[in-house]
Amino acid sequence: MQNIHSPTHSLDLNIVIIGASHAGVNLAFNLRQQGWLGSITLIDSDPELPYHRPPLSKKTLQASDTLSTPLKAEKAYTDNKLVLRLGQTVTAIDKQANVITLDDGSRLTFDKLVLATGCSAFIPPIPGLSDTLDEAGNPQYFAMRTFADAKAIKAALNNSTNKQVVIIGGGYIGLESASSFVALGADVTVIEKQDKILSRVTSSVMSDFLTQLHLDKGVALHTGKDVVEIGHQGNKHLVVCSDGSHYPADFILVGVGVRLNTQLASDASLAIEQGIKVNDVCQTSHPDIFAIGDCTTHFSKIYQRWIRLESVQNAVDQAKSVAQCLTNKAPLAPAVPWFWSDQYEYKLQIVGLSQGYDELIVREDSPTQFSVWYFNAEQLLCVEAVNNSKAYVLGMQAIKQNLQVNKQVLKDTTTALTKTSLLSE
Repeated sequence: MQNIHSPTHSLDLNIVIIGASHAGVNLAFNLRQQGWLGSITLIDSDPELPYHRPPLSKKTLQASDTLSTPLKAEKAYTDNKLVLRLGQTVTAIDKQANVITLDDGSRLTFDKLVLATGCSAFIPPIPGLSDTLDEAGNPQYFAMRTFADAKAIKAALNNSTNKQVVIIGGGYIGLESASSFVALGADVTVIEKQDKILSRVTSSVMSDFLTQLHLDKGVALHTGKDVVEIGHQGNKHLVVCSDGSHYPADFILVGVGVRLNTQLASDASLAIEQGIKVNDVCQTSHPDIFAIGDCTTHFSKIYQRWIRLESVQNAVDQAKSVAQCLTNKAPLAPAVPWFWSDQYEYKLQIVGLSQGYDELIVREDSPTQFSVWYFNAEQLLCVEAVNNSKAYVLGMQAIKQNLQVNKQVLKDTTTALTKTSLLSE
């Protein structure tokens, strides 16, 4: 994809941002901070004041009062002259006329348009799943993507008879939710189709550690099982697998993946390949339309390949990049991907991407503190640090600055990890 930069910049243009989560909200405020004087409109189908999403499966679920954590106070939008149109959905983009159409029939013109449409939960077509209802006819199967989802899940848990929860999918959302359910006294079962949890995103080392962690906390974790049907027996729902095994549930959490919200971009004939394709300043194949966040795919100068990231870090960094571009500021340096996950008393911090590694080194600093270092030859690709912020920080420095890692120091746990001892030009 060629870099297509706008030939002119103006600070008094009309910008419309579709999507008011981390990416969209950060872009709006960054634009104001960088001196954008024109109108900024944020549109989102979620009626809730824009909120932090990572806490949904953790603090929000475990809190006694189910409250969202706003990204910004409502007054901040007013003070920065940002127009919020919440609970509204954009149905079409006319890229020739620079006009969008909303579900109420209204139309908005734009000089610049930004798609921050993110992802939606993928709900597989499992027979019987849509019939998983309580006595009042309310659905008893849920995803964990929105604040409304978290509220409904918490209500289902509080109203359940035996607090039996079955989670379909052993990804990060499923595992974080499992740890929260355990903290709330639930009887939790996790069913994963692959032979190992997180098999697509991490090594056996981390997968085995997290598997044992959840088993030790009382979670019934079953791998290599394919859910084929949801049966119903009295007030109970039965999650049935292809091997004939079945697991009772008061309600079901589905965490098997996401569906990219790229339909608007597709209908507007923007370039799409495993996400909306963007250049180094997040510009799409149309010069007046940008895209940021989970819905995008971009070429990583660090890893020299096209990647798509689902992370707050990527959403925030891409928002900054677009703000820099639209206010004619210098482009930002390539960002190193990072992620985190909280499960029980363990914090997992990940920097970089492990795909393509041919060697890994495990360094155990204590029974509750270790790190996994992924290499391709001498290049450090990724570090996964468990309760080990020092390993995470050093890994970030090594990848960002392309520094050499002394593997012998890494393997020798009697030698303290420092930038001087571990890293070199």
